[in-house]
Amino acid sequence: MLEQVVSLFQSPLGTWEAVVRIGLSLVASAAAYLMYQVFYGSRHIGAGVHRVFLVGGPAITMIFLVIQTSIPLGIGLLGALSFVRFRTPIKDPAEIGFLLLLIASSIGAATGNLIPIAILFILVTLALTTERLAGSRAGLPGRGHLMLSVDQPSFPALEEKLASFLEGQLKGLSLETMSTMDDRVGLHYQYRRQSDFDWASFTRELNELAGPAKVEVFVS
Repeated sequence: MLEQVVSLFQSPLGTWEAVVRIGLSLVASAAAYLMYQVFYGSRHIGAGVHRVFLVGGPAITMIFLVIQTSIPLGIGLLGALSFVRFRTPIKDPAEIGFLLLLIASSIGAATGNLIPIAILFILVTLALTTERLAGSRAGLPGRGHLMLSVDQPSFPALEEKLASFLEGQLKGLSLETMSTMDDRVGLHYQYRRQSDFDWASFTRELNELAGPAKVEVFVS
């Protein structure tokens, strides 16, 4: 009986080796978390996937450590995980890149490929820094979001005038989505941001154009 209990604590993977690899995975996950905050966190449009980084990285590393030392156990573990359904949507493609960075570094820590992990983080940091600096120096404008809500009875008469007004005011305008709910029509636009744009004047002219129609404006 005692031998069976002792055998439960025995593993082909050494304790020190497991601590080092999971610890390195945690360090890499923290680095990915900081990179997310520095290069992406200020946009406030993602699903917040970075909140799982500090737990997800070591967990992924542990899964691959188990698979390396016990193929049947690894297959059983992956089979159990296949029943999990994650409902959090990825709201921005950039988040997929950070998730891939987390997964790659976790697998690298599990397989002992530490130098490739360091190279990966260095190159990704340089690429993101270059992208930010290039965008700032070239004055490349970002994309803004404009959401309008109009009462449904007034929308048919206002639709053409509203479209003409928005195209004249905002550059690079594109209608992304249109929805109807609770007797109101919701319009979601994207536009090219302008640093000197007068939103107060824009709102005033929009309200004058709408007349008695009830128009709500949301800008991000």
